[in-house]
Amino acid sequence: MTPPEDLPDDIAALQAALMAEREKRIVEEARAARVEAELAVAKAKASEDEALIAYQRLQIEKLRRQLYGPRSERTARLIDQMELTFEELESSATEDEIAAERAVAKTTNVAAFTCKRPARQPFPEHLPRERVVEPAPTACQCCGSTRLRKLGEDITETLEVIPRQWKVIQHVREKFTCRDCEKISQAPAPFHVLARGWAGPSLLAMILFEKFGQHQPLNRQAERYAREGVPLSLSTLADQVGA
Repeated sequence: MTPPEDLPDDIAALQAALMAEREKRIVEEARAARVEAELAVAKAKASEDEALIAYQRLQIEKLRRQLYGPRSERTARLIDQMELTFEELESSATEDEIAAERAVAKTTNVAAFTCKRPARQPFPEHLPRERVVEPAPTACQCCGSTRLRKLGEDITETLEVIPRQWKVIQHVREKFTCRDCEKISQAPAPFHVLARGWAGPSLLAMILFEKFGQHQPLNRQAERYAREGVPLSLSTLADQVGA
């Protein structure tokens, strides 16, 4: 910054000095942005390399376990810890990648960061698609004209999940009495997988799959169901599984 006593007296010279100061400030800001972008890109590359190394180590340990079998409980805990470490590094790498993209967007002198990690696979085709069409513009964003013609569309897919819902199905069997013989007529009772069972087939399938397919003990299932607002005792679940 030029001291006040060193400023020229005439207006033209003052304007020239002001322009020079502005250009100098712009150059310094551009240099600072370039340095910041280079540091962000370098940090993103280092984070990505660290995540890749952790992933490779995890895969090697899993292959060793497959080849030589479960040698000890310590090996299983080691794999769990390595998976947790990889997840944390993967999250950090993604955060650094986003920061690098934002930093590079502020300057034109730094090459954009290119992620070397495998690209995300497309979502399975069997999943249902829900189209949410965003409101189309009614006028040109450039000149304001309303004479618009559709050229195409861009689709951005987001994977979503519908939370599990509990419900009680009431099978209503109306009773009718005959005015001639005074006998009562009623539809037969609905089919139950288990005699006098209270659990529907989908619920039974879920309990059995989680116990035998996912190795989820019944006590943990009971705790999770209670947190979801459906208290089912361990003995009740055990009776259903036994039956």
